[in-house]
Amino acid sequence: MDNDEPPDHAGHRQRLRERFLTTEGTGFADYELLELLLTIAIPRRDVKPLAKSLLKRFRDFAGVVSASQTDLAGVEGVGPGTIAALKLVQAGSLRLLRQQATDRPILNSWQRLQDYLAADMAHRQIEYFRLLFLDKRNHLIADEMQQSGTIDHTPVYPREVVRRALEVGATALILVHNHPSGDPTPSRADIEMTKDIVRALQPVGVVVHDHLIVGRSGTTSFKSLELL
Repeated sequence: MDNDEPPDHAGHRQRLRERFLTTEGTGFADYELLELLLTIAIPRRDVKPLAKSLLKRFRDFAGVVSASQTDLAGVEGVGPGTIAALKLVQAGSLRLLRQQATDRPILNSWQRLQDYLAADMAHRQIEYFRLLFLDKRNHLIADEMQQSGTIDHTPVYPREVVRRALEVGATALILVHNHPSGDPTPSRADIEMTKDIVRALQPVGVVVHDHLIVGRSGTTSFKSLELL
């Protein structure tokens, strides 16, 4: 036991850690999981108040680890070590999800793909437009952020989409963007932009399999809505 740590805090940490190892986190509340993570970054302090403060500011565990470094640094008690620990969890989670989603043809891992994209994009505070380039067997060739915009708009240029698809030798695409508002419902502009990209790709024989809109409340598929 660390001599600088009050016995009650040390005992609580030990019990929390033992329960986690026994259950692997099953049944843990967000604040408990976050508290355990914070004990690694801040080994000599009661971190339960900080865990609850972070959850109050960023809503849930996913919101905390997805928050920007600047926003995290604005929370009292959060230093570089804490930020590094939180962003490490995010990076590790995204890498795991990406590998699970892309180790086979994308269309055979559709739910895993949506889980990966939601984890990566649902909590972003501005809009990003992303392209997943696929080969003729629907394996992922490239996963690229093409544009970033404002809180409710991202400029997209169909000619650039066509150019990049030809450069990487793609035969199909999946379009993805996020709605920082949280609502993944397609806007009229989203629908028209998708039609423009589909038309631009037709002469070069590249197919758009789907357009996914990611929000905190879920993911919308244009194909499921019969918009493609």
